Amino acid sequence: MQNQLIVSSPGRVCLFGEHQDYLLLPVISAAISLRIKISGELREDSVINIDLPDINEQIKFSINNKIHYVLERDYFRSGLNILLRNGFTFSRGFNCTVRGEIPIRAGTSSSSALVVTWIQFLAMMSDQKSLLHPDVRARFAHLAEVIEFNEPGGMMDQYATSHGGVLFIKFFPEVTVEQLKCRLKTFVLGDSKVSKDTKSVLSRVKNNVLSIVKSVKEKDKNFDLQTVKIDEIDRYRKLLTHEQYNLLNATIKNRDLTLKALEILRAATLDDHEFGKILNEHHKILRDVLKISTPKINRMIDFALEAGAYGGKINGSGGGGCMFVYAPENPEVIADAVKKAGGKSYIINIDEGTRIEKNED
Repeated sequence: MQNQLIVSSPGRVCLFGEHQDYLLLPVISAAISLRIKISGELREDSVINIDLPDINEQIKFSINNKIHYVLERDYFRSGLNILLRNGFTFSRGFNCTVRGEIPIRAGTSSSSALVVTWIQFLAMMSDQKSLLHPDVRARFAHLAEVIEFNEPGGMMDQYATSHGGVLFIKFFPEVTVEQLKCRLKTFVLGDSKVSKDTKSVLSRVKNNVLSIVKSVKEKDKNFDLQTVKIDEIDRYRKLLTHEQYNLLNATIKNRDLTLKALEILRAATLDDHEFGKILNEHHKILRDVLKISTPKINRMIDFALEAGAYGGKINGSGGGGCMFVYAPENPEVIADAVKKAGGKSYIINIDEGTRIEKNED
């Protein structure tokens, strides 16, 4: 009989390319040293029993039954459905416990880390006992989390937490993942402790940008977010409102900042100060044009910068949640500054992706 299996995955921050992945524009992500863990062992029957002590909940269902969704985002059932559709079989159920260190509903990919971990845990508990390739694990998780429930999010989170490390992810014309070998130092993550409404913020920004692209393409069929240059978009000004033009301009600037950051991170020697400077530039666009930041998060960033951080930005879809700053020096002092601004702080480092913690026969 199989002994306890433990699978874990990291949270993530989006270094560059916030609100870009669902437009199929590139992003740079980083897995962080806050993880979610699922541990469990097989049962003799077909029941799946999931204990969630962090939120004081329990979920129980049978593999024998046709699996219908009973929750708004029923990730445990959807993950099983995705694997069943892809040829996995389950002769036995299992008991498992889910525990996490990642702030919930705060922009650090707690839900995607959960789903990615669950997908790998299921694959190991299946009759096939499969260690999935990171790309496959991410694709299955994206299906279970986003496509299955018609959510507005992109694919960055699932790839970031599955692969780990610092990634340059391109989504067009197909998904490609480059593991960057840069030696990033310490970060400080700050949770504003204000829950964000990911779905509504994503829908608002995504729908606005897609509406802009549609309007421009009706007049210029060759328009392409992937290739248009910042000095070319003035020709479309008359087609758009002032707000729409600014949003298009910001989208292109964010795309170009991501590519500029890529050059810095690919360099033989990392320029820590230049890296921090571009983080600040990215936050300014997210704050002033996309308007996804909050006064409290802005204050937390300001306090951290005054305490010696090199740069920082809001993290995730926005409207609340977390910020982070790059803090190669004196991270404890900077973490204290974030606390003084009203946030909960974490000193974090870059971490590896999904891993099997223990798997003994």
